[in-house]
Amino acid sequence: MYVPKVLIYSHIMIHLLTIPMAIVYGNLMEWVLHKYVLHGLGRSKKNIFSFHWHSHHKTARKNNFYDSAYEKPWEGTALTEKLSLFALIILHLPLAWHYPLFFATIAIYSIYYYRMHRKMHLNPEWGKKKFPCHWDHHMGKNQDCNWGVTCEWVDKVMKTRRPFYMDLKIRRF
Repeated sequence: MYVPKVLIYSHIMIHLLTIPMAIVYGNLMEWVLHKYVLHGLGRSKKNIFSFHWHSHHKTARKNNFYDSAYEKPWEGTALTEKLSLFALIILHLPLAWHYPLFFATIAIYSIYYYRMHRKMHLNPEWGKKKFPCHWDHHMGKNQDCNWGVTCEWVDKVMKTRRPFYMDLKIRRF
């Protein structure tokens, strides 16, 4: 059976377009989950997500952005964060059949998110320089803004970006 090349190429292009779409989706999900799940639901000590507010934020703020929980990635809050991300990947598994590149990008984005977040809190100077939005989220006066962890464009669009660390040598404008 003959299939015109244009159909084959358009099918490939559609799949390739799902990669940037997944990155944008990952950025949006990062912001939404951080704001409404980790800071919304997680404020209650009885909630499964309370580790974020009651442990991670408390520790990072007390230790100038450093969180020792990430030294042992298979224990405590670091493990809880990993398991939460794994659950999100599993939740997106039905997309893998029809949109394999979208699913793969979401999985890779989740790993990227965890690795960057961990590195930020184990190396605060690096985190402050490379991800000032997340530094501001933890160390600024108002911890109910700057929801982006690995990107800040969603905060800028949603008007929740509030710079606090004003060292012009590292601030990206």
